[in-house]
Amino acid sequence: MKRSAGVLRSLVLFFILGSLVFCPVSEGATELSVFAAASMTESMTRVAEEYGKLVPDVTIVYKFRLQRNAETQIEQGAECDLFISAGQKQMNELDVSAGPKVNKTGLDFVKPGTRFNIVSNKVVLIVPKGRNTKGISDFRDVTTDKVSLVALGNSDVPVGQYSEEVYRNIGLWDQMKEMNRITYGSNVKEVLSQVAAAAVDCGVVYGTDAASAADRVEVVAHAPEGSHRPIVYPAAVMRATRKPVEAAAFASFLQSPQCAAIFESYGFSKPGK
Repeated sequence: MKRSAGVLRSLVLFFILGSLVFCPVSEGATELSVFAAASMTESMTRVAEEYGKLVPDVTIVYKFRLQRNAETQIEQGAECDLFISAGQKQMNELDVSAGPKVNKTGLDFVKPGTRFNIVSNKVVLIVPKGRNTKGISDFRDVTTDKVSLVALGNSDVPVGQYSEEVYRNIGLWDQMKEMNRITYGSNVKEVLSQVAAAAVDCGVVYGTDAASAADRVEVVAHAPEGSHRPIVYPAAVMRATRKPVEAAAFASFLQSPQCAAIFESYGFSKPGK
């Protein structure tokens, strides 16, 4: 009976996900370890709930807010079946097929043929809701008397890299640093929390994070067009996974119309849009 149930689950995966070669899912409870960008906390939690309805014997275990960057943890042997980054740079550093210009150390942690782009996002400037007494309304306001402190992500996380890119392109980065107006967060959720608590005057986050906390923060500006690289999130199964069938099935589900609708409901866009 158990064997029949396993075959049935595999057939369900085949027809629902549409891109898997038939192979029985392992019997018993299985945990998949997924390292995902902090900005995907809400949407990926919803994804796991929906996936659990389809494949109840697979549990998705996320790590969103890592104490060290995800690439370092993966490189040092942390268990990770699938990795989703908020930036191509982080995935490139683990993917030897990306080429030596972007993968300078030859790290080879991405399983060949499994990498895909999952969503895209935007960079916005936010202020505490109802407490923008100085009328901050532009990224350039950070060097005026309207701002005493601005929260940005650390330089080793994507949101921090995009933020620096914006301010370098509008010619204010060096001035901001000289004025000692920057406070840093280890991920985008920390930046969001600083702004929501009014510990800073403003901060730079992704549009989706601002939307998730619309009762606590408000968007006052979008990054100037062309001021940063497109924000496209890559995902891939890790070469070292010990659950390749389950990881591939979940990766396929992430590319399904059902997941696209979930991501769009949280403010993400389809890659390339």
